[in-house]
Amino acid sequence: MTADKETIFFTARSEKGDENLFSSQFKNQNWALAEPLKVISTPLNEGTCTISADGKTMIFTTCEGRQSFGSCDLYISHFLHDAWQEPKNLGMEVNSSFWDSQPTLSADGRILFFSSDRPNGKGGKDIWFCKLLDNNTWTTAKNLGEIINTPFDEISPFFHANGKTLFFSSNGQIGFGGFDIFMSDEIENNWQKPQNIGYPINNAKDQIGLSITADGEQAYYANDEKNATQLYTFNLPDVLKNRFKKANYLKGKVFDAKTKEPLYAKIELFDTKNNQLVANFQSDEKGNYTSVLPNGSNYALYVVRDAYFFKSLSFDFSEKIDANGKVLDIYLEPIQKNSVETLNNLFFDSGKWELKPASITELQKLSNLLKQNAVIKIEISAHTDDVGSDADNLTLSQKRANAVLDFLKQDGIEYNRLVSIGFGESRPKTSNNSEENRKTNRRIEMRIL
Repeated sequence: MTADKETIFFTARSEKGDENLFSSQFKNQNWALAEPLKVISTPLNEGTCTISADGKTMIFTTCEGRQSFGSCDLYISHFLHDAWQEPKNLGMEVNSSFWDSQPTLSADGRILFFSSDRPNGKGGKDIWFCKLLDNNTWTTAKNLGEIINTPFDEISPFFHANGKTLFFSSNGQIGFGGFDIFMSDEIENNWQKPQNIGYPINNAKDQIGLSITADGEQAYYANDEKNATQLYTFNLPDVLKNRFKKANYLKGKVFDAKTKEPLYAKIELFDTKNNQLVANFQSDEKGNYTSVLPNGSNYALYVVRDAYFFKSLSFDFSEKIDANGKVLDIYLEPIQKNSVETLNNLFFDSGKWELKPASITELQKLSNLLKQNAVIKIEISAHTDDVGSDADNLTLSQKRANAVLDFLKQDGIEYNRLVSIGFGESRPKTSNNSEENRKTNRRIEMRIL
């Protein structure tokens, strides 16, 4: 299911008896008539698919018909120009001559987990993983290790949109009998001991194939009864919801701020606690994008396109428990004279002008922008709210603007390309009648001269 819960993808038999991939849209509080995916679905069998959070990247399994390395292989397709593109085999780095199936993608489509019975595992069917590199190739698949895998079977992995929690079925871990569903979190690159998700989801029968929404509220499950399989949904029990982090989604469109034309753009998500890149996304040719922001940290979101000033957004989910979605259209300013942009990810302590470490990603992006556009000159202006005296705020704002310039100069930007000015509280964006409004007025802006 996509992160916004508006599209579901599943395997079903066609009228001719073969297995195909279908999708349905949730509209007017109901699921629309499911339709087979054109180009992907053939008269042969396609099944067990996974989708990125934005619904633009799909990996699925096929065991016959398409060129493969033997048995079942994984294939990838992208949704471009309102259509699924011709699927491609993921190649020998991922697939083997053995059974490779049941894929699950990370929200940004850059980490892939799947089940395989290839040699050199821990026994039976194991869960393997690989990562997508910047050159659009996949790393060699690696076994997830003995913390997750046993001498028996680990199958049907599901990687939650929070980017940390893996659910999977196993008959080798201690359970209620047969296959049970387990969960494990990745903490500092180490998988934790799997935990049985418990009753009433697990019981003495086999439990295989659970999918959980990004907000952690609902689960979707394929249940086999009397030689028929049907899809079910249920509200996740509170005792389970509290055991893993939720994920918020952000979706909308990217536009040119001047022409209002939709734009393709790259989207980068950073964790400001450690300035680490968390995920890469992109908007499509119609400007549509979807990004997932897990709870438990502060995030900086950057929307980037050549010839435009990057847009930076800030989200504090460090203490958030619930998850919800937000629709936000983003307007990119073209790099031209008098274009103004707010730098939303520069941070100072109250009353201070020293830049906090969480600012480094934004500062470096600003410096790189100036290096890539060597002819432009910029003005950095700082603004405050109305707390404190006019004179103190004017001095504070000038020192904050100077702090940004000092970083740029130390990073190799020529002094004659930079101007700093402090406006204090004289140019508020909104009235200072709430803490949220005061936060809006406390800002650093860049203007191209």
